[in-house]
Amino acid sequence: MKNIFIGLLSLFLLGLTTAQAQDDVYPAKPDAGKLFITGGTIHVGNGQVIENGTIEVDNGKIVRVGADITPAVGAKVVDAKGKQVYPGLILSVTDVGLKEIANGVRGSNDFQELGDFNPSIRSIVAYNTDSKIIGTLRANGILLAGTTPDGGTISGSSSIVQLDAWNWEDAAYKMDNAIHLNMPSFLPRPRRFGLRFGPTQTTPDVTKEALAKVEEIKAFFREAKAYNAGQTHKEMNLKFEAVKGLYTKQQKLFVHADQVKQMLVAIDFAKEFGFDVTIVGGSESWLIADLLKQNNISVILQQLHALPTTEDDDIDQPFKTPAALQKAGVLFALNDNHEESRFRNLAFNAGTAVAYGLTKEQALQAITLNAAKICGIDDRTGTLEAGKDANIVISGGDILDMRTSLIEHCFIQGREVSLDNKQTQLYHRYMTKYGLE
Repeated sequence: MKNIFIGLLSLFLLGLTTAQAQDDVYPAKPDAGKLFITGGTIHVGNGQVIENGTIEVDNGKIVRVGADITPAVGAKVVDAKGKQVYPGLILSVTDVGLKEIANGVRGSNDFQELGDFNPSIRSIVAYNTDSKIIGTLRANGILLAGTTPDGGTISGSSSIVQLDAWNWEDAAYKMDNAIHLNMPSFLPRPRRFGLRFGPTQTTPDVTKEALAKVEEIKAFFREAKAYNAGQTHKEMNLKFEAVKGLYTKQQKLFVHADQVKQMLVAIDFAKEFGFDVTIVGGSESWLIADLLKQNNISVILQQLHALPTTEDDDIDQPFKTPAALQKAGVLFALNDNHEESRFRNLAFNAGTAVAYGLTKEQALQAITLNAAKICGIDDRTGTLEAGKDANIVISGGDILDMRTSLIEHCFIQGREVSLDNKQTQLYHRYMTKYGLE
């Protein structure tokens, strides 16, 4: 009986292991040779467009980009004639690799830690390169992502990963680039079904509670500043050590905030501590766009396909916010945090912004160059320019248009990566079953 139980347990654990992996899709091998992508319409990512252009790649780096480049004899050539060539898209803030099935299998999730102040938590060491979601992102042109912890007041540090790797060490593109702070809400939560539970229950003073929490956060950063200003310490404080990069500006403070009051507090943090602050969420950022610009605060707009923050806002306000920030000169990126579609619609969020005031090249910048600047990796990626990593997407049509976007090739640091994934495999499986292929 004992042997039967052990056997069944082994099969169950094996099933869990294989359910998390995608064993027939492997990371691409390093390509040390030369590569030429020829004949395509090249969208550089900085607003420039080159018709019938060529990209020369050597050892994973872009060497030249232009219209008058002749491929070297014997080099690998990819014909992109009639196609659109883009920088790899960047998903700035996401739980990809940390959360697989949000409300289903608890063992597939590792995105949140116990406790309220967890700056020493590092998402990178929990990043799962075998996530099935990663393949669906690559197939939509998303090649880099900021894998981010969640929960508490200070969640920990995010890291930028490239989405074609054997393990987290291979995936790491820039480690611990930002510390994430969840700003307390200044608005009362709506009562469920419009009812109060309990005859003597009173409405809490939400603003008072939020301000008290803000003072608690400030006290933490003041203590951390004093600690990191000292030369030696008898005992190491891991939490204070983890935020040292904020004071030297080697890290950014990503403040998750949607309300104007929350963002005003974030600006106050930037002034008091000298932090490089980015607002994550920012659904009401259009109301204070000029103030954000004056204080050099960047914004990551989490989800365009959403309802406005308050009932008094225009129903299409989320669609118009990118154009308002662009007009004010605010550095902003577009993101996708939709749980059901699992972030694959990033490019189409940008396409929606085009319909509401951005040009196509501005929208492209919001998911490439702008995102790279905010994440601190624009020296390596975000545009198709000489000296940068060859993170390149070739599409059969407009990548921002759901009707015509068809990703045909993706390259990460010069390696052509697989576009196969669990969803394409299921598609072919059942097309074959019913004789449709």
